[in-house]
Amino acid sequence: MRNFKVTIDLSDCFSKVSEYDLREFDSPFLIIFIQASDPDEVCYELVEKIVNQILKKDSSIDARILCREVRKLIRFDRIQPL
Repeated sequence: MRNFKVTIDLSDCFSKVSEYDLREFDSPFLIIFIQASDPDEVCYELVEKIVNQILKKDSSIDARILCREVRKLIRFDRIQPL
């Protein structure tokens, strides 16, 4: 497992994501450190983390639609191995 520094952009869906008060994702532009075996796993883990936190707060149809939007609109600006 390697460490990665990831810069993500949630600006396209941040107004809707911010309604769920996710503490770790409280800004449209974030720098996150994560452990993974490769960059593809980094992307998968971060998307799943956001989706799971939204669904823990609310499992309604609107939340599920938002999760689908997050999967499409999240942008990984930079993935740097450390």
